[in-house]
Amino acid sequence: MQPDRINSAPQAMPTNMPLLRKVIQHLENAFLVVIGSFAVIAMAQEVYETVRGMRVSLKDLLLMFIYVEVLAMVAVYYESKKIPITLPLFIAITAIARLLILQGKDQPPQNLLYESGAILILAIACAVINYRPPERAYEATGRDTPRHDAVASADRSRAAAE
Repeated sequence: MQPDRINSAPQAMPTNMPLLRKVIQHLENAFLVVIGSFAVIAMAQEVYETVRGMRVSLKDLLLMFIYVEVLAMVAVYYESKKIPITLPLFIAITAIARLLILQGKDQPPQNLLYESGAILILAIACAVINYRPPERAYEATGRDTPRHDAVASADRSRAAAE
């Protein structure tokens, strides 16, 4: 009869897991370098074509902005290992706006409404994500700013150590 696995102690990780984690981290970093390099190369090509044509248009500026946002997203991920969800949403908004400009007047009017609606939905999503309701818990504690107990406790520990 086998022991009950629910109540048993957790099993140790396989010994190859740290190696696998390191390999994945190195692959992530390598692909970040590739993505960043491709964004810089594409940006350089766009600048070259714009200078060669001696004309700057809004679609070119929006494309450059997309490249800058991709580079910012790579930089943020490289430093924090997290991508704020708003960065890809900003890129999507800019890409749809660029699409609207590129399509011109030849498209059916409902396409303009659909694409404008998509931009509005993405903008609302950004607003909802960034909205943080005010905390009222600080009023009961007498503090003049909202603070979590863990932050306040860490502050007290630091002050005691000094």
